[in-house]
Amino acid sequence: MSNAFAMIAIWLGAVALNTVLARRAGRLPSVLVPMIFGATILVLWEMACRRLAVPAVILPAPSQIWSAFAGNLPLLWGDFVQTILKGALSGWLIGAALAVVTAIAIDRSPFLQRGLLPIGNFVAALPIVGVAPILVMWFGFDWQSKAAVVVVMVFFPILVNMVAGLKATDALARDQIATWGASYAQALVKLRLPAALPFLFNGLKITTTLALIGAIVAEFFGSPTRGMGFRISTAVGQLDMALVWAEILVAALSGTLFYGIVALTEKRLTFWHPSQRQ
Repeated sequence: MSNAFAMIAIWLGAVALNTVLARRAGRLPSVLVPMIFGATILVLWEMACRRLAVPAVILPAPSQIWSAFAGNLPLLWGDFVQTILKGALSGWLIGAALAVVTAIAIDRSPFLQRGLLPIGNFVAALPIVGVAPILVMWFGFDWQSKAAVVVVMVFFPILVNMVAGLKATDALARDQIATWGASYAQALVKLRLPAALPFLFNGLKITTTLALIGAIVAEFFGSPTRGMGFRISTAVGQLDMALVWAEILVAALSGTLFYGIVALTEKRLTFWHPSQRQ
């Protein structure tokens, strides 16, 4: 009972502290509030697991997950390189590049506007658990098949946003640059691509998490003896749930860092857009 009262007191104390900090302006309170909230959740999680003697198979305590994380760093690093750097990142870059080039082609061709986008919506609706084993059979068990799955997952969200961005330029600006005798390439580089950047980055940010999910899920259908999806499936079979949570921790940190890099790049390149103004 005393443990329950301690948990309630910790929660109420954290809520009160965060309420005070949230009312203050500045960078420090905006950093402290989520840190205090996250630390509170971890403390309560640890106390609940110890107090209720929750089996590690059901829910390991944060201390057990950290022990698995710290004790398997070389293994987790190898899985990170295989899944995130080779599978997810390469597939995301290839998919984004293909989507941008295709969007420019669609912008130039009414036929592609009417023909490709409906097909794109159809392909985007295909279930990844059905597409992944097919691509694994086509491209092999190594990272190339995972990159192919990621390309399929990220291509159409980026394409749709990029097409919308290319159409977002003001008609008066298009008429003005046309009166200056600018070619399509000049209008594209100086007017339409800059105007499309906010839309492009919306698609890029959305697909950062899709890329990680696609690469990890694809490994369930065939992979060499490394990779986050492979490790999770084998660790579940061995009831080593602390290692499973350690892999989840790596995936969460990687996804947060990935999203943060894209968001920071967006802030630097689209500083002129109203959405970036304080």
